[in-house]
Amino acid sequence: MIRYYVFNGDADGLCALQQLHLADPGEAILVTGVKRDIGLLYRVEAQAGDLVTVLDLSLDKNRPALERVLAAGARVRYFDHHFPGEIPRHPRLEAHIDTTADRGTSLLVDDYLGGRFRAWAVVGTFGDNFDESARRAAQPLGLTEAQLIALRDLGIYLNYNSYGAEVADLHFPPDALFRRLQPYADPLEFIGRDPAFHQLRNGFADDMAKARAVKATLDQPGHRLHILPAAPWARRAGGVLANELARAAPDQAHALLTRLPAGGFVVSLRAPLTRRQGADELCRRFPTGGGRPAAAGINQLPEEAYEDFVTAFLAAF
Repeated sequence: MIRYYVFNGDADGLCALQQLHLADPGEAILVTGVKRDIGLLYRVEAQAGDLVTVLDLSLDKNRPALERVLAAGARVRYFDHHFPGEIPRHPRLEAHIDTTADRGTSLLVDDYLGGRFRAWAVVGTFGDNFDESARRAAQPLGLTEAQLIALRDLGIYLNYNSYGAEVADLHFPPDALFRRLQPYADPLEFIGRDPAFHQLRNGFADDMAKARAVKATLDQPGHRLHILPAAPWARRAGGVLANELARAAPDQAHALLTRLPAGGFVVSLRAPLTRRQGADELCRRFPTGGGRPAAAGINQLPEEAYEDFVTAFLAAF
């Protein structure tokens, strides 16, 4: 039997995988990529008897690949919180899918494992911008405020590392970053011992200083839109800046558009934190768009679609 872990390269995907690895260590083929590379199951050529675990990737975006893998005779465990469409009924599919607005994949895996590695679930939940849910989940751990802040920082940095047009934009490829996390049952030990944490922290500080200096293109009581340049630092910082802006102004919807080198934009969209609905519906109106109700994106918005996007953004929230 060959085991495959197919996971989003962001904080939620990494921390979901880390929990499962700690519960059941063993060799596996890792299939991952940048945060927006969500069609990862199409890369898997599993056979009868193999086990494929999919983490933090929309079933709707991977449906034909899922059907192919199941038809080949493999078993599939699917953990996710994005829009799934109709979930197939199949004896070899074990689906743990919940689109509740403030629960990510790390918390679904935490439920599955009975809270055995809760600290990693807290890291992933912070990374996915669910601060209140992360703090609730952390309550049984008896952490100090300083320790909780350290887990939050780690979640933010892991999530930051996943943003880019390609893996070359990132400080660490997500599979390599997972290998760095692997030895640590306690994320606080990773923070204290592995120099990768400091590299991510320093890169984050440099990139975010540039991103925060960019003034809003549109700023209204209910809406805010920023446009970042076609630069690696902007591609790395864009999604995290969108999360930061959403926390700072919870009644506003936020759109962060980063120019792509070949033209057009990559879009990070955040619904107001006071009503976490509608982001996925808006983004699915555009080709390459998708996500979840509170946070969604468009991988490639053409220049000529910019005005249509702004009109839809203003009407949706």
